[in-house]
Amino acid sequence: MIRLLLALCLWCAAATSFAHEVRPAFLRATETAAGEFDIVWKQPVLSGQRLRIRPAFPDDCTQTEPRLDRSGDTVAERFTLTCDLRQGAVSLPGLENTLTDAFVEITYLDGTARTALLKPAYPTLGLAGPKTSPAKAYIGIGVEHILFGWDHLLFVIGLTLLVGGRRVWGVATAFTLAHSITLAATALGGLTLPSRPVEILIAGSIILLGVEILRKRAGKPTLGARRPYLIAFVVGLIHGFGFAGALADIGLPQGTELMALLLFNVGVELGQFAVIAAALAALWGLMKLGPDWRKTAETVSVYAIATVAMFWVFQRITPYLGII
Repeated sequence: MIRLLLALCLWCAAATSFAHEVRPAFLRATETAAGEFDIVWKQPVLSGQRLRIRPAFPDDCTQTEPRLDRSGDTVAERFTLTCDLRQGAVSLPGLENTLTDAFVEITYLDGTARTALLKPAYPTLGLAGPKTSPAKAYIGIGVEHILFGWDHLLFVIGLTLLVGGRRVWGVATAFTLAHSITLAATALGGLTLPSRPVEILIAGSIILLGVEILRKRAGKPTLGARRPYLIAFVVGLIHGFGFAGALADIGLPQGTELMALLLFNVGVELGQFAVIAAALAALWGLMKLGPDWRKTAETVSVYAIATVAMFWVFQRITPYLGII
């Protein structure tokens, strides 16, 4: 039990380090004259700091001094690049040290375009190779959205503790459906909400879930126990804004927006199901050790999840109070 508690504490400490959403970066190059490109380089701001990533172009390229512009949790650099972006490679040194993916889009004067999704494992785009669509890579982004987006990961684990059994699969799907609605409304329709209030609501929803679990364990009637699909759907609408705002800023591959969104949500569903399966397997293993083991582990987990979420609430609300 001591080892279990220590593991949970370490897990919670890791969670607080990644309280914010895993957000992608975006590099857009638009050819305005022969061999001259307008560059827009957007990257997320995490915990008030920019990531140490800077695009690298072929050696014969020259560029103007970048102009910086910060909007919300995104910082953008704009400059002009002069060279041939049909040869050589574009890379993002430093990407390998992050959990961030980067969407690259190069549009040429003749109307053709080259797009790619660069990942930490391979942060380089060859400019002379065959053109491919990065839409399918959004499945991987969806999976990462759950596995490394701690807000959503803790909520899915909490749903498993609240609902359990076979019904949790349907409840998780209701969460994804609502998540998809706000994601599509933001990415395609331009519907946005300020990121800070959304992050506070997301953390608050995890605390509410923890309260619902404890009330259910105490034998008290709860809305979460009676209407888990409703709770998952409503909260899913809120959680959808957590990633959608950043995705709208970054952009989707032109011409394949709907496919990218669909594949992203497939990835979200796969990630959720993987987390649920792991949580149910862990609970089953604890039950084999004895009912007290499972009961204690569930109690510790609920308090740990709610404590981390409360920390996020204070962390995210203090800027409004003028404390930091």
